[in-house]
This record gives sequence, structure tokens and C-alpha cells, in this order.
Amino acid sequence: MASSETATDDSLYPIAVLIDELRNEDVQLRLNSIKKLSTIALALGVERTRSELIPFLTDTIYDEDEVLLALAEQLGTFTPLVGGPEYVHCLLPPLESLATVEETVVRDKAVDSLRRICEEHNTEDLESHFVPLVKRLAVGDWFTSRTSACGLFSVCYPRLSVATKAELRSHFRSLCQDDTPMVRRAAAAKLGEFAKVVEVEYLKTDLIPMFVALAQDEQDSVRLLAVEACVSMAGLLQQEDTEMLVMPTLRQAAEDKSWRVRYMVADRFIDLQKAVGPEITKTDLVPAFQSLLKDVEAEVRAAAAGKVKDFCQNVDPSVQENVIMNNVLPCVKELVTDGNQHVKSALAGVIMGLSPILGKENTVNHLLPLFLSQLKDECPEVRLNIISNLDCVNEVIGIQQLSQSLLPAIVELAEDTKWRVRLAIIEYMPLLAGQLGVEFFNQSLSKLCMTWLVDHVYAIREAATNNLRKLVEKFGSEWASQNVLPKINAMSRDGNYLHRMTCLACINVVGEVCGKDVTTKTLLPTVLSMANDNVPNVRFNVAKTLQIIGPHVEKDPCSVSLFPLFLSPVISPLS
Repeated sequence: MASSETATDDSLYPIAVLIDELRNEDVQLRLNSIKKLSTIALALGVERTRSELIPFLTDTIYDEDEVLLALAEQLGTFTPLVGGPEYVHCLLPPLESLATVEETVVRDKAVDSLRRICEEHNTEDLESHFVPLVKRLAVGDWFTSRTSACGLFSVCYPRLSVATKAELRSHFRSLCQDDTPMVRRAAAAKLGEFAKVVEVEYLKTDLIPMFVALAQDEQDSVRLLAVEACVSMAGLLQQEDTEMLVMPTLRQAAEDKSWRVRYMVADRFIDLQKAVGPEITKTDLVPAFQSLLKDVEAEVRAAAAGKVKDFCQNVDPSVQENVIMNNVLPCVKELVTDGNQHVKSALAGVIMGLSPILGKENTVNHLLPLFLSQLKDECPEVRLNIISNLDCVNEVIGIQQLSQSLLPAIVELAEDTKWRVRLAIIEYMPLLAGQLGVEFFNQSLSKLCMTWLVDHVYAIREAATNNLRKLVEKFGSEWASQNVLPKINAMSRDGNYLHRMTCLACINVVGEVCGKDVTTKTLLPTVLSMANDNVPNVRFNVAKTLQIIGPHVEKDPCSVSLFPLFLSPVISPLS
């Protein structure tokens, strides 16, 4: 009997240590113990966890934020450890305390856990335990508890009685009118979520007035969050109700004195457009979108510019072309020459997407001049965004038209007197090659790539060498054998030693991607032929190249037996 008790004591000893660590002065020890809370609960059993561990945790809430954060997270997964859904309400006291602390991340995690365990309450426990918690938080003396309450209404509302639902709507209204901006912000942030679970009749009579009030709040941080709620509400109402109840407030938000509110409207514009439908888009959102594209703040213009393609795609097809040509395109033309590079870059990322919508004729007449202007923009990101999306235009106007219109501009940039401009085009070349295809590349751009290899600026030659590797990876070793390697081989005999050095640099990078057969039969002989070069630096780089391409040379017995014959005449002068 004694031995049995001893065994039990021994098995509980580690648990006793963990419990002691919960009281330890060392924060790290307390944190470690909190993270092993499930182990303690399992050892104690569900009854002792409910009667001893949970009350202990509730009484010791005052701790370092890091410890409290871990505790809030752990408690959200504790339902099985207290006996299942029947006893889940016993987890509410410690989480309620955590939902009132000063540190935001702890409160947010406590609310997350409360939302999770709310689903595990049966209807009776929800009314008798969870709803009273929400009410207490909603009327708490400290703003911290009231902000936490805002996140709990939507999860419990659907399963409550009619009378309790009315009480919760009343509490939420009070939070929307709270004296503290932080509480009104929290209410505005959760209003859209709450709207999705409230009955439509109360959405119109109770929540819409809350939304209108929040959208006119003196704090712009509250007003911008009301825009988020607008998206949810517009999607829940009939079109005539949306027009009458929501759109007046949205129109005000699009012209708000605070740029942050206007930015939020621009940022959520496509969601708003989908929520309100094509008719309201035509009558209300088109003018609002024009206004945002012309906004005095660059951040707002950039947000709106990035939505141009999606907005145009979602316009009713019967008026789509007319809206784009008469309302959107004039604004776009101004943005192409905008003084802010973020605006131009955002536009360049989407403008090519207008081509499939407008068709060939409009693309050639109205969009190509804009693309040309953007290709020559001083901002690298603008040029990159245009080149990255050439395939959109190619599909609409064809490679012939594209080569006649945009290619001269690309070639002009590739031969620019400023080496940094040339460098930018080199970096885009693999992307461009993929967009235009191998046949077009061979005809129009291949010569350009080889010219860069003998540029007088080292940075260009280096970039061109790396570019060559990417092209070989894209088009394959057979393409390289036919189009690139003969030219590299010719460079090995060039009178300028720098060009011979570039030849070796090219072999260094393409040897790996060309495959062992090509490296052995084509590249290795070229390197060996340069071993007796009259410039020491070239000979030195021959040795380095042999070391680099060595692993990519065929190792069959025949080749291996011949290696000494090949290499001894080479190694002798190098050594």
C-alpha cells in the first residue's frame, strides 16, 4: 500500500513543480508553466481543474503581459479539460478578467478565446452565463472592458431569445455612443460583423442609425472604420434600401475632410461596388471613383489607381465602354504623369488590364500612347509593371502591332546613354522574353542581349551575363547551342581581353544550366583554347572557370581517360 502511495506521489511531483512555478518570481518560469497548463489540468483531472486550478488562475490574473497572453490563449482550448461543454462556463471568470486588462494584445486574445468557447455553450448556459458576462463588460467602468465587449455580440446573438436580443442591441447602441473614442472605434470595427447576424428589420431600424452616427463621428479613426461596416451593410440590404439608407453616408465618406477616411473608401471600393450592384455603381460610384482618382492626397490617388482595372471590369457591360472612355480614361491619362511615383506605379500595375476590356481599336488609339509614356518613366517600378503585363496587350493587339509600337521604346531604353537605364532594361529582359516568346525574341531582342556583353561598363557586362543564364533556363540548352554559344565562342578570340574575360564569365553561369553534354562538347573546348592567352588575368580566370564547370562535365570512362591528354598541356602553362 505504501509503495502505491509513493508511486502516486512520484507521478504528481512534476505537476507540483509546475504549480509552484506558477507562483515563482521568475517571469520565464511562470510563462513556461502557463504554456504547460494543459499538462497540469490533465494530471489534476476535470473536477480538480474546475474547483482548484481555474479559481487559482482567476485570482492570479495580475501578472506580466507575456504570461497573461499565454494564459488567454491556453484557456480558449480548455473545454475538454474542465469536463466538456457542460462545464465550459467555468472558464468565463478568468477570461472575463483578462478581457479587462490594459494591454491590448492580451484583451484581444481573451476575446478570441471567449468567441471560441461561446460556440460550445448550450442555449441555456449562453443566456445564464455568457450574456451576463457580455453585459458586465459592456457597462464596465474602464474603457478596456467596453472595447472587449464589442467583439462578443455577434457570436452569441443568433441563439438568444427575442428579449435578450433587444437588450444586446441596446447595449451595442450605447457602445456606439460611448464617450471614449477607443470604445466607439471598437464598436465601428465590429458593426459590420454584428449586422450580418441581426434580423433585417432591426438592421434598418437599429444598426443603420448607429452606422450613420459613427460615419459622422468627430474622430476620423472612427469614421474610417464605419466605411468597413458600410461594405457589410450594403450587401445585406435590397437595392432601394441601400440607395436610401447607406449611399448618402457613403457619398459623404468619399468626400470626407480626412484623407484617411477617403483612403479607406478607395481601398474598399471594389468590395463596395460588388455589394451595391451595377445600377448604384453607374449612378453613384462612377462619380465617386473619379473624385478619388483626382484626390489631392497621393495615398488616396494611389489606392484608387490600383483599383482601376477591377472597377472597370465590374461595370455593367451595357455601359462599360462608355464609362471607361468618358469617365475613367481622362483621369487615368492625368495619373500617367502624376508627380508621385507610388501613384504611377499603382496605375502601371493594372492599366494593361484595360486592353481586354476595351478591345483592339481602343487599345491602339488610346492606351498604347499611355503605355509608351510609362515605359519611358524615370521610376523603375513603373517600367517593370508595364513590362510585366505585356501579355495582356499582346493577346488583344497581336505581336505585330506590339512590336511596331512598344518595341522601339524598349530598344531605345536598352541603348540609352545612361548605364543605369540600360541596366534596368537588362533586368527586365528574361521577363520580357517570357512575355513575347522565343521566336520574337530571336528576331528582335537576341542581338541586343549579346551587345550588352561587350558594353564598356562592367556592371552592364555582369548583368548581361546573369541575364544570359536566365534566358537559357527559360528557352533551354538547344536554343543556347544554336543562338548563344557560337557568339560566346567567338568572344574567346576577341582582340579586347575584357571581352575574353566576359566569355569566361558567361561560361561560368551557363555551364550549369546547359547540361553536361553541351558543357563537355562545346564549352570545355572553348575554355581550353584560352589557356595560352597572352594576358595573365585571362589565364588565371581560365583556371577558375575549369574549377567551376568541372562538376558539370561528363564523367564517363572514355572522357575521364582522355582528361589528362586534354588538360596536361593546359595546366602546365597555368601552373
